[in-house]
Amino acid sequence: MTEGKEGFGDDAIEAARRLMVGPVAFLKSAPTLEFLPDPTVREVAFAGRSNVGKSSLLNALVNRNALARTSNTPGRTQELNFFEVGEPVRFRLVDMPGYGFAEAPKDVVKRWRHLINDYLRGRQVLGRAFVLIDSRHGVKPVDGDIMDMLDAAAVSYRIVLTKADKIKATDLARVTAATADAVRKRAAAHPEIIATSSEKGLGVPELRAAVVEAIT
Repeated sequence: MTEGKEGFGDDAIEAARRLMVGPVAFLKSAPTLEFLPDPTVREVAFAGRSNVGKSSLLNALVNRNALARTSNTPGRTQELNFFEVGEPVRFRLVDMPGYGFAEAPKDVVKRWRHLINDYLRGRQVLGRAFVLIDSRHGVKPVDGDIMDMLDAAAVSYRIVLTKADKIKATDLARVTAATADAVRKRAAAHPEIIATSSEKGLGVPELRAAVVEAIT
């Protein structure tokens, strides 16, 4: 058995691929906590700034074209969206509301923040969060805000760089190193960064394995 660059063996990567490209179905949207599904299986959440490419990456993970809705309109996802993976269900993917959209009404931003914060603090079945960062821009103050929330809630999280195919390899290496430095002292952060491209498939196998690792 050989290991990929993220330290996952070929067997782990293939097992994760088989699971995540198998049965996957939308379960429900939760605009508030009372709409959350029963906490019967483990969950893995994905967070990121509006237009970071979260929906596209989720679609790539499960090899679907339109499981998670994509939009050119920042802030479209305003609820927690739950997707069940496996048959019988092994775990859930949770698409969290995008954050950091400056033109969103303040009351909407406040509602998003309360929903995310309450979910993170109260969800016992949440195994890990993945925080998506646009590789072209690196860590922004709003990304620091969500990481603060994760640290305060003691929720393990891992940084995923998106749109890695949009920049030069030297720039990607620089952003990856800078991002690793930014999270090194954070209590709940995983030290290794995964660079991905939903268009090219870069890092997608390793991210699948990281997701499965988080719920096992």
